[in-house]
Amino acid sequence: MPGAAVSSRGGDAASAIFAHVSAPMTGDHYRKYMLAVLLMISASSYVDRIALGLVLQDIKLEFDLSDTQLGVLTGIAFALFYSLMGIPIARWADQGNRVTIISLTTALWSAALAACTMAGSFAQLLLIRIGVAVGEAGCIPPAHSLIADHYSRDERPRAVSIYMMGAPLSLVVGYFLAGWLNELYGWRTMFLILGLPGIGLAALARFTLREPRRARASTPRPQGLPSGDMPRDELRPGIGEVFRALWLNTTFRHLLVAFALTSFFAGGVGQWSPAFFIRTHGFETSELGMWLAIAHGGGGLAGVLWGGEIATRIAPSDEKKQLRAIGLSYCAFSVVTALIYMSPSYVLAFTFMALASFGAWLATGPLFSTIQTLVPAPMRATSIALLYLFANLIGMGLGPLATGMLSDALHPVFGSESLRYALLALCPGYLWGAWYIWRASSTVERDILKAAGAEAILPAGDAPDAIAR
Repeated sequence: MPGAAVSSRGGDAASAIFAHVSAPMTGDHYRKYMLAVLLMISASSYVDRIALGLVLQDIKLEFDLSDTQLGVLTGIAFALFYSLMGIPIARWADQGNRVTIISLTTALWSAALAACTMAGSFAQLLLIRIGVAVGEAGCIPPAHSLIADHYSRDERPRAVSIYMMGAPLSLVVGYFLAGWLNELYGWRTMFLILGLPGIGLAALARFTLREPRRARASTPRPQGLPSGDMPRDELRPGIGEVFRALWLNTTFRHLLVAFALTSFFAGGVGQWSPAFFIRTHGFETSELGMWLAIAHGGGGLAGVLWGGEIATRIAPSDEKKQLRAIGLSYCAFSVVTALIYMSPSYVLAFTFMALASFGAWLATGPLFSTIQTLVPAPMRATSIALLYLFANLIGMGLGPLATGMLSDALHPVFGSESLRYALLALCPGYLWGAWYIWRASSTVERDILKAAGAEAILPAGDAPDAIAR
């Protein structure tokens, strides 16, 4: 058909243009380019959550919602589908083309985010948020797996920290841009504008990034391989074997609990902070967006950069020391976060927010880098998805909901200040997570050696020396 031929030629032309961008890049240049593309996708995927938190008060007024309903919208409705879809997508990523997965899911959540502009009721907005969640579930696990394929154990804290800059970077861009867009055009148009760039990023990833497994698959089959046998890097563990291996990994279990606990308190506090400043300090969203971008986003960017750099320079391949530093960081973070909601002035509150954000993000790169070193390569995406399954169901799902319910419960006593005391009550919870991180530091060296031994049996496919990975 003529139309099909034109479409095919158009797709071939687009592929050729994008291929021209990445074809000359090899080795370290390509690694940096890949990391930059994944960083932009990560930042774009977090912006919608930042924007939603900023306009909660406007949505509450338009649809006449309670704080508990807002907690459902920002919490369990998104987290349930985000978490449950993460496991099958991660299994696909551990065996299939990670670049294809990232590009498809990025296009999906971007289109769903733009569709928020058409929401006419709370139920419709809830369904659209579920679509965003399904798409975003496919971004992080495949990206972590790709990064681990291209960076050695010593390099991973820095590389993972650069990738994880996407979240604090989204705070800077999201708060500033979403605040002004909401002020000028309203929250519906704001979501439409924020969703469109993801479509371009999906195409950029699809046509310029490369899947290392495809290169390995094109390698000639070794001569003399007995009929019915497969090369080691074509072997993949089953889902039951993966779950059993992760469950028997004591360090991973401790980190799983720690991440779920800290996500619960961080989700409850972070999602409601903009509403707190609007209610207690009387901010408009445009001005509030600038303050949050500087304090929350700026502090986070500095923290994630310093965290990866310090771990790479001072404690390379020393995950025990890295985890103990993370535990101490979360202890300080707990205290400083409480000071945000105890401060009498917004200037002092934002100062403490910048310090708290710095301390929280300091741990991000080393923590995720440790997990990627802690498990064999064929389980990496699934390990991250499992981490997010519990963290999001407990943290993102129940954290904002618990805060909303606690605020409603405290309203008869504290009136308009009920949200302040609800947020303050959650702050000590970070100490609980810090304790589990400290416990993980006691077993991490032993479990890394076990993982290295497993990689001698389960093929990694991306480095010959398992210990160095």
